[in-house]
Amino acid sequence: MVLHTIVYGRVTWVNIVYPTPADIEELREMFPYIHPLNLEDLRSPTERPKIDVQDQYLFVTMHFPQFDHRQSLSRAREVDFIIGRGYVVTVHDNLLKPMQTLYTLCDQSEAQRQRLLARGANHAFYVMIDMLVDYVQPILRKVDSNIREVEETIFSSDGRSIIQQIGLIRRDVIALRRIIRQQVPIIEQLERSEYPILREDMEEYFGDIADHLHRERDIIDENYEVINSLADTANTLATYRVNEVMRILTVMSVLMLPLTLISSIYGMNITLPLAEHPDSFLIVALTMIGIAVAMLLFFRRRGWL
Repeated sequence: MVLHTIVYGRVTWVNIVYPTPADIEELREMFPYIHPLNLEDLRSPTERPKIDVQDQYLFVTMHFPQFDHRQSLSRAREVDFIIGRGYVVTVHDNLLKPMQTLYTLCDQSEAQRQRLLARGANHAFYVMIDMLVDYVQPILRKVDSNIREVEETIFSSDGRSIIQQIGLIRRDVIALRRIIRQQVPIIEQLERSEYPILREDMEEYFGDIADHLHRERDIIDENYEVINSLADTANTLATYRVNEVMRILTVMSVLMLPLTLISSIYGMNITLPLAEHPDSFLIVALTMIGIAVAMLLFFRRRGWL
């Protein structure tokens, strides 16, 4: 059972990591008025963020990105919040660094517990959300760095490697875009402060978080457009390189047609001109070379080479 409790004054923070049935049962005993459906949501992943408003508490589910270095992909990590009068409950998988860091600091430092909990559960909830939203910034900076690297090497790198790199970045950008855009309506709802559990003076705080999310959404939308443009550029370059190869192969094939015709004719078992001439091979070979040179000059004059 991984249920931890931090108390300062009249405010309690209950932190649950990878909730088990025993954790949920203990939470039910601590807060018997929590709806069974909300307790069930704590045990199962939720595809989209949401807010459930109850008379005595607020249930909030949000997703935040966590970069998977093995797959080079940002994955959504769910954090569930239950905010009531004098307490805040968090349920997560402990993979998001802000939640790990915040709990460790509060567990080890009285001053940190005071900063987080002294102003009430609402303010503690705001601080947690704010830290998680700010955690997105380093991930976006990494995406910007990857895109700049592609921009600098797209005309000099190997086509296959650059297309693979663009594909990985675009997949990550799409994942981040989906995660961030879904959180914006949740923060905007919290900003309106229409919930009895949240104090009206929290509107400005959640408005600041909404501004940060809007900025992050604009950044990732811009990155989405840029990486799509780079993908189009890479595809154009790849097509151009293929066309260049096909053009050379086509020229070689056309050059070989008359030469193949001549060699085929002289390979026939019949009497042909120059067949008895002592220098027949040299004459035919020079003729074939002359035809090839003439065709090359013709192609060059027409701008095909």
